[in-house]
Amino acid sequence: MNLASIMKQVQRLQARIAEMKEELAEREVEGFAGGGMVKVVVNGRQEVLGVEIEPEAMEDKEMLEDLITAAVNDAMRKSKALMEEELSRITSELGVNIPGLF
Repeated sequence: MNLASIMKQVQRLQARIAEMKEELAEREVEGFAGGGMVKVVVNGRQEVLGVEIEPEAMEDKEMLEDLITAAVNDAMRKSKALMEEELSRITSELGVNIPGLF
């Protein structure tokens, strides 16, 4: 593979990654804790969009703090997995293999 071909491939990859970031901003994942007592909604950019708390979870402050933390972590893991899945799809479509990318 010559340098021009590599540069062209890198440019295509950069363009697709930019598109992916825009698409991921629109996608949402949900994280749960306490059997659904706390739900956190996160987008593909790992921005928290919302938190829902069942009233019974508010009776114990420490438990609620733990549930929120667990739900956020669950949502972030799902968001990261979504991003990695999309990036893997893009690199495979372009025939690019970048060791250690994930």
